[in-house]
Amino acid sequence: MSTATLTSLLDYLCGTLTPSNMRWVGEHLIEYAKKEESEQLRPYTMEEIDDMLDEAEAAFEAGDYLTNDEVFHHHKESVTV
Repeated sequence: MSTATLTSLLDYLCGTLTPSNMRWVGEHLIEYAKKEESEQLRPYTMEEIDDMLDEAEAAFEAGDYLTNDEVFHHHKESVTV
């Protein structure tokens, strides 16, 4: 999002919200941003990695996978569409 767009949004919010509503929105935006940042930067634990591997192995054993031909065929379709 461009700075001009953000400035316009901020001007709109400041012109329409009460001070308590501005505080509420600000606090929730900060809380949401912190949550997003912590989730993006957090490394996986070994337990999480093991769980993902177990799920992938179970899916593979159940036949829930794509072959190379299927993957590349799907890729060609999405590129030409």
